[in-house]
Amino acid sequence: MATLRLVARPGLLRSPLAAVPTRRSASSAASSSVSSRSGPKTGLYATVLAISTGLFAVYYFDCRSAIHRYVFTPLLRYTMDPESSHKFAVKVLRSRLAPRDTQEDDERLRMEIWGEELSNPVGVAAGFDKNGEAVDGLFNLGFSWVEIGSVTPKPQPGNPQPRVFHLINDSAMINRYGFPSDGHKLVLSRLEARLPRFRSEDGTTPASLRPGALLAVNLGKNKSSPPDSIADFIEGVRVFSPYADVLVINVSSPNTPGLRGMQTRTLLEELLAGAKKARDEVVNTEGESRKPKLVLKIAPDLEESEVADIAEVVRTSGVDGVIVSNTTIRRPPSLHDPNRFEAGGLSGPPLKPYALATLRTLRAQLPPSIPIIGCGGISTGEDALEFARAGASAVQVYTGFGYDGVGACRRIKDELTEALRKEGTTWREVSARAARELGWKGPGEKEEVTVGQLVKEAEELKQLVDGLGERILA
Repeated sequence: MATLRLVARPGLLRSPLAAVPTRRSASSAASSSVSSRSGPKTGLYATVLAISTGLFAVYYFDCRSAIHRYVFTPLLRYTMDPESSHKFAVKVLRSRLAPRDTQEDDERLRMEIWGEELSNPVGVAAGFDKNGEAVDGLFNLGFSWVEIGSVTPKPQPGNPQPRVFHLINDSAMINRYGFPSDGHKLVLSRLEARLPRFRSEDGTTPASLRPGALLAVNLGKNKSSPPDSIADFIEGVRVFSPYADVLVINVSSPNTPGLRGMQTRTLLEELLAGAKKARDEVVNTEGESRKPKLVLKIAPDLEESEVADIAEVVRTSGVDGVIVSNTTIRRPPSLHDPNRFEAGGLSGPPLKPYALATLRTLRAQLPPSIPIIGCGGISTGEDALEFARAGASAVQVYTGFGYDGVGACRRIKDELTEALRKEGTTWREVSARAARELGWKGPGEKEEVTVGQLVKEAEELKQLVDGLGERILA
C-alpha cells in the first residue's frame, strides 16, 4: 500500500534532473524576450548610423562645407610643413575621396576666350599640380582652367628643402621650388592615361575632356640647360601640343637662374618664334583640331619700358595671350610674418598691387584681341572683378586656394556672381569693355563699336541739340 501511495503521488519519483529543462526553458524564454526587445534597438542604431554616414558623406563631398575651410585646411597647415601639406592635398585630389563643386555656374560668369565659351573665368595657376597628377580632381572643384606644371624635359629635384614658407600673418607664401619636375615622359604618360579609348578626332573634344573648360601645360626649362637656350621650351611644345588646349611659356619664375633674362626683347623674339614654329609643325602632323594656344607668362617686377618691349614682341609674334603674373621678388613693407625675409617668390595678397600694375601697363600695349589672364593675390570675388576692370579676360588663383581650401573656387564664383548681379552686368561685358577702352589701338586697329555705344552717343547728341535749341530760342 505504501508503494502504491508513492507511485500514486505525482512528482515523488521524478529525477532531480527533471527540473533542469524547466529552468532552461525559463532562461530561453527570458533570452527570447530580451532579444525581442533589443532587436528593434539594434535595427534603429544601424539605421541611424547608416543615415548619419550618408549625411556626412554628402556634407564632406560638397566643397562648400565649412569643415574643409575651418577644420581640414588649418589642420594641414599647422600639423605639416608647407611642402608636405601641399603634396598631401594633391594626393587627396587625385583620389576618389576628393570633394566636388556640386553647383552650376551662374550665367553671369560665362566668358569667351579664343572663340571658346567657358562656364566661368576662374582657373588654378601652375605650381599647384606640378606633375599632372590631379587634373580631374581640380576640374571637379569648379575651375574652368587647370594649368599643370611647370614641366621640364628631364626630371629634376628642384632646389634644396625647405623651399616653401607660409606667411600666415599676411595670408601669403614664399617659395623657391626651382621647378621640381617628373619630366616630360612621366607627365605625358599621365595625360595619355586620362584619354578615353575612343576619342573624337574632329576637334570637338578639348584636351580638358570637359565642355566649357581648358587644360594648360606650363613649360619650363631644366636648371642644367644653358640660360639663353630655347631648346627646352621647343621640346615641350612638340611633346605636349597634342595633349593640351593651351601651352604656357614660363620665362618668369625667379627661382631658376637666368630664366627671367629670357624676357628681354631679343631672346623673347627668338623663343616665341621658335615655339610658334614648333607648334605649327605639330599641327601639320596631328591636324588643325590639335592646335593649342600659345601663352606667355611674365613677371610682375618689370619696368614699364620692359613691358612695352614684351608687348611689341607679343603683337608681332602671333602669340595668343599673356598671363600676368608670376611671383614677385619684392618685399612690400606691409609684410609682418617672420618668414618674410626668406628668399624666393612672394605670392598672395601682397602680390596683387604689383600684378595689377603690370596688367594695366600691358593692357594699354596690347589690342583687345589678345587676351590677358590675371594672376596674383586673388582670393575673393571682388579681387577677380578688379582684374576684369583692368582688362583681364580670365583670372587664376593659387595661394588663396591653398589658404582657403577646396571651396575657394566656388566661394570666389559666388561672390563674383553677387557683385555682378548688383551692378546689373556680366563678366563678359566688364572684361570686354575694359579691354576695348584700355587696350592698344595701333595702326589698323579699329575700335569696336557696339549698339549700346551708338545709342548712348545718339542720346548725348540729342541732349546737345536740345540744349542748343533752347539757347537760340532764349
